[in-house]
Amino acid sequence: MSRHAFSQVNVFSADPLGGNPLAVVHEADGLTDEQMAALARWTNLSETVFLLRPTEPGADYWVRIFTPGGELPFAGHPTLGSCHAWLRAGGRPRQAGRVVQQCAVGLVTIRQAGQRYEFAAPPLRRTGPLEPDDLDRITAALGIAPEEVLHHQWVDNGPGWCALMLPSAERVLALKPDWPALVPYFVGVVGASPEGSDTAVEVRAFMGSEGAEDPVTGSLNASLAQWMIGAGLVESPYVASQGTAMQRAGRIHLHQDGEGIWVGGEVVDVIDGMIQL
Repeated sequence: MSRHAFSQVNVFSADPLGGNPLAVVHEADGLTDEQMAALARWTNLSETVFLLRPTEPGADYWVRIFTPGGELPFAGHPTLGSCHAWLRAGGRPRQAGRVVQQCAVGLVTIRQAGQRYEFAAPPLRRTGPLEPDDLDRITAALGIAPEEVLHHQWVDNGPGWCALMLPSAERVLALKPDWPALVPYFVGVVGASPEGSDTAVEVRAFMGSEGAEDPVTGSLNASLAQWMIGAGLVESPYVASQGTAMQRAGRIHLHQDGEGIWVGGEVVDVIDGMIQL
């Protein structure tokens, strides 16, 4: 057996219990794929990550990201949480003020913005409107009438996300998915927040193949921002709320600059210790 430093952090909320938890295993180079997958099933968090020495030139570290159901090529809250945990454990980036993460979608740049971390949204792998059959299946699984969908789009940056825009945050929060019918789709749903809110939109993330809702989702919000800002559906900068339906208080800060779309949030330490595998 081997012992590894272990962290559990909270991402996308200053409240330690209000965002999305992430388990981080440090110096995980000696672990097998089977051990990583087994630990992810054991923690039963939306994601568990493993920090390894990078193999790509220019990367500061390599992260592998596992859900209880398998490995992901990219995910947002693991990106910010991994960066925080790596720096806190003594990691030193090659370039001051920027950390370069290696993951299955390539290299992702992360930087600090005051009390928050933010990552550069990776390129979309698939775009364009949903096919009619896909849209029919998804709306039926979510109990949405077709005329309620204001806009729809593939926004896949690795996990396979597609997105629906509904008329309001209230309608988004009322959704009750038929999980078996939602397989195999990963669906993000977004609606405008009420006037006077401190956020622009309410977001929910339904992972059909996992049969679960993700509390706060960086990858989805990254691709939603690329779509919605690009299409003029929201203005940059804006703040998205996510997790309300799960009694979380996730806040994702999104903006566009000359380098692209940036996705930011706070990271809070919750647990430090050792894990034996």
